[in-house]
Amino acid sequence: MRPTSSHLLFYLCIVFGFAVALPARADIVLEARQVAVPGLRLQDVQMRIAEDGNGGLQLTLRAAKAELPVLGWRRVGLDMQGALSRDPHLRWLFDGDLRLAGAPGGAWNDAKVNLVLDDAANTLQVDVNQGKSLASAALPLDQPTHAQISLKGLPAGWLQGLLATMWSGRATAGRLDAELALDVQNGGVQASGQFGLAELGFDTPSGTLAGQRLNGSGRLNVDTIGGPARIGLDASLRGGELLLGPIYARLPDHPVQLGLDASARNGVLDFSRLRVGDADALQLDGSLAFDAKGELQKLKLDRFQASFPAAYQRYGQAWLATMGLRNARISGQLAATLDMAADGLRAFSFDTDGLDIADGDGRLALSGVRGGMDWALRGTRPATTLSWRSAQVYRLAHGAAQMGWQSRDGSLGLQKAMDVPLLGGRLHVADLDWRPAAARGRRLSTSLALTGVDMAAFSRAMGWPEFPGTLGGAIPALRWVDDRIELEGGLSMNVFDGFVDVTRMSLQDPFGNSPVLAGDLALRQLDLGAITSVFDIGSITGRMDGSVQNLRVVNWNPVSFDARLLAGGGGRISQRAVNSLVSVGGGGIAAGLQGAMLRLFKNFSYKRIGLNCALQGTVCRMSGLDSDGDGYTIVEGSGLPRLQVVGHQTQVDWPTLVRRLKSAAESGGPEVH
Repeated sequence: MRPTSSHLLFYLCIVFGFAVALPARADIVLEARQVAVPGLRLQDVQMRIAEDGNGGLQLTLRAAKAELPVLGWRRVGLDMQGALSRDPHLRWLFDGDLRLAGAPGGAWNDAKVNLVLDDAANTLQVDVNQGKSLASAALPLDQPTHAQISLKGLPAGWLQGLLATMWSGRATAGRLDAELALDVQNGGVQASGQFGLAELGFDTPSGTLAGQRLNGSGRLNVDTIGGPARIGLDASLRGGELLLGPIYARLPDHPVQLGLDASARNGVLDFSRLRVGDADALQLDGSLAFDAKGELQKLKLDRFQASFPAAYQRYGQAWLATMGLRNARISGQLAATLDMAADGLRAFSFDTDGLDIADGDGRLALSGVRGGMDWALRGTRPATTLSWRSAQVYRLAHGAAQMGWQSRDGSLGLQKAMDVPLLGGRLHVADLDWRPAAARGRRLSTSLALTGVDMAAFSRAMGWPEFPGTLGGAIPALRWVDDRIELEGGLSMNVFDGFVDVTRMSLQDPFGNSPVLAGDLALRQLDLGAITSVFDIGSITGRMDGSVQNLRVVNWNPVSFDARLLAGGGGRISQRAVNSLVSVGGGGIAAGLQGAMLRLFKNFSYKRIGLNCALQGTVCRMSGLDSDGDGYTIVEGSGLPRLQVVGHQTQVDWPTLVRRLKSAAESGGPEVH
């Protein structure tokens, strides 16, 4: 007997009928190369009905390969055997064991199965249980493509085959309950009903969609008939973690509403409706799409209302970290919209009645933010106003400011110049052009001027010893190009009765983990008496010139520069200052000056002082006024007693040099004998 296709249930009914009519001790053995019904195909089938020795019947059904495309089953081995009987109501009953080999997730590899075939009621009832899981299905005999399905405690991984027919993700953990209506037709499936989740986990090859320890319940609709698979979900989730592209959520213990409509085909996933409702943190409506590689193609937020800090703690940390804002402290309310495509931003807007924000690295802090911005890549948007009560950029405190913005053809610009209070002075912003969509190239350009900034306040903010003076200067062009901020022009600091000019300044990766600051400094006629009184390394009078060329500071630690300091006009130097210079250069007192005589004088005349340091990495190559085989001159004395300080160490470890300077300032310097 070699049927190639038949109605399986009808076929079994005939077999069961034969079983009743057979004489005692007769066995029925049926074999088929293939048996198929809509949605199910069995290959290399063997069925045996025999007496069990107790007056009953034993049924054994084996298939080398079972294919159930709607569940994503391919080449699944089937072995089912148990007791076959008929009750007084003429229903066929089967109780036995079910073993599947190769089913996705290892489903039902050692299960118990119960079948009830009721011809009068036109139903087939199937119950399968293994461990804590139970699956039940009720099918009409005249419409076997329809089923009412009940699932209790089913491991989520057992549905991996079904998931694989719709998207590339996989279930990694958890169990589910469900009450579903299922229809199979044209190689697809329609299903709808209620479900519950316990500790669900899932992920995707690209890592852009994932979930862990999710709990909740809701309603599900799935349709894979014709065209892409379509999924509708309205759920209430509690606890766990959820990743939807750039949106990472750490869900609270109270219910969070999640609604979505999605379509999937060949790995492409499109969420045409995405809704999140978390009562005390976030309300969100929008859409989201990914390509087959898991790359974001669209993120559109038509409504975004956030209450901080809860919204940041539950939903915003990962996203803001990608923009350089880590370990932030945020409080207040924010309403926003966003339109982002695969090639970048298309539009955004936000508005707030009061927001405080500060990043954990101390680079940016704003308090009392009010107003908003409205930007679009195309066209002109309405003008907006944004203000703050106070601001801090790195360690520099700014006062209150208000600015007007307007977007035109992708450029967000100031409507008029603005002044920002800064450490007793003013930062004047003449114009500003920002292109939010520019991932590369010129992102921002502006012109700035600083006037009257108090250097005492500036030095305190930077953690330096306090010294008087003012900072001012003009920057005719500041440009943010790629990941680099470049400044044309320069800044001039009037400090220590002289000037320090800063030119060629740039900042690479300003919002990254390791920003790189570069520039040149020129020192003009600084009063050494004022400098040494502030830094407490002894007393030196006179004027100093110098330069720091090719300065490079990584994460606010210097890694290279070429510094040259020269006091060429003469002056006086104290014994303590001599000791400090000796400690820096690792040298001593030359020209046979006796230690006992040195102690007779508290200060000395000098003709010149010169000290150079070329830093590369952690090593500073030292030099002075001149050098010979024995060292280099740091101090060239004048008059009597004639003093000459010579440095002998030409290479000094930079951290060691810094420690020597601190030690000299704190302890008064080493005694010279």
